[in-house]
Amino acid sequence: PGGFVDGYSAFMLVATAWVLMMTAPALALFYGGMSRSKSVLNMMMMSYVSVAVVGIVYVLWGWSMSFSTGMAGGFFADPFELFFLDGLGGGDYVAVAFQMTFAVITAALISGAVADRVKLSSWVVFLPLWVTFSYFPIAHMVWGGGFIGENFPAQDYAGGTVVHINAGVAGLVLALIIGRRIGFGKEPMKPHNLPLTMIGAGLLWFGWYGFNVGSIVFSGSTEEEIVAQFIEETGVTFLNTTIATMAAIIGWLVVERLLHGKATSLGAASGIVAGLVAITPACGAVDLEGAIAIGAISGALCAWAVGLKFKLNFDDSLDVVGVHLVGGIVGTVLIGFFSSANAPGGVDGLFYGGGVDSLVDQVMAALIAIVWSGVMTAIIALAIKYTIGWRVTDEAEVEGIDSDQHGEGAYDLHTSLSGGGSSLLATKTEA
Repeated sequence: PGGFVDGYSAFMLVATAWVLMMTAPALALFYGGMSRSKSVLNMMMMSYVSVAVVGIVYVLWGWSMSFSTGMAGGFFADPFELFFLDGLGGGDYVAVAFQMTFAVITAALISGAVADRVKLSSWVVFLPLWVTFSYFPIAHMVWGGGFIGENFPAQDYAGGTVVHINAGVAGLVLALIIGRRIGFGKEPMKPHNLPLTMIGAGLLWFGWYGFNVGSIVFSGSTEEEIVAQFIEETGVTFLNTTIATMAAIIGWLVVERLLHGKATSLGAASGIVAGLVAITPACGAVDLEGAIAIGAISGALCAWAVGLKFKLNFDDSLDVVGVHLVGGIVGTVLIGFFSSANAPGGVDGLFYGGGVDSLVDQVMAALIAIVWSGVMTAIIALAIKYTIGWRVTDEAEVEGIDSDQHGEGAYDLHTSLSGGGSSLLATKTEA
């Protein structure tokens, strides 16, 4: 219906802008606050550069490789069929822009695993290669009618496999191949500005409504069916996203209190993200009880999982593995238990009398995403390691990657005069 199309287009434009905001500035602030003061600009720059590089690549061949005619047994689509959006009109651009923001934030999420030690030039080379060989194929397999959708029709409303498992595996592989930061496990590497992190987490939560609620796919054929689905489904996904995140904050803080004796602001911010990650694939699959359960379980398990990097001695700087990989797996797999036929997905999981079929599909989708992302990321990471190299020099890492890579510092703490005044004024006065 014409009136509905106009309203829906406006809704999707807003949702797209919110998802773009999730990378810049939300993720940049979230990661930047968690970084050390000498590397905060570099960390934020990795998010902003991801927007620029991945966005251009997506328009060139990313959309085509995700959603055009399938190739290679359904593992990816033809990158040239819709190259540079050939044949698409302005009405299609909203869908392209929306999906582009998903690719952007997925790539940016990976950066948190390698904070403090990676050359910006190497990151710029990694981005187009990774989205081409990992993100676009998995997007096609899950959402574009490819291998996973055809053989294991798992529910993934907004990116548990495509976004979070994909990015989490990539972060783990990069952390292992690039290696640990100097002093990891021997000296404190605490977040330098937790208020920034909490602001970033709040903005991520806000933007996530565009991420989840905007991912509706219509199944009706009449005006009444389409409008009714929109009203029902957006309400369900919005509320499920909200209460799962609330439950995850509680789950994280309880476990944190039990393990460490404190409930921290970093824990609350991380709990927000853990809940959002887990409910992303499940927001259209579960009822309210299922959403609370998935959120609480994800918050608790992710709070425990972030400590594994110290036990297993891999340096996932900002807990990409503990939050996005673990949270993505939890949300994807638990659909097989908590999915309800009363939810928009229309499938009963194991706990709702549906048997194991849904659980098998969810597990297989997660496993395929893990293997594909792991293999492709390893190939790309090793190629970069043995050609242009990943790491800044040891001296640059110790003194500060911001200065080495950007010639800047986040905080000008040494040039102002006591009692106020600018550094330029001070120079003129002395002269």
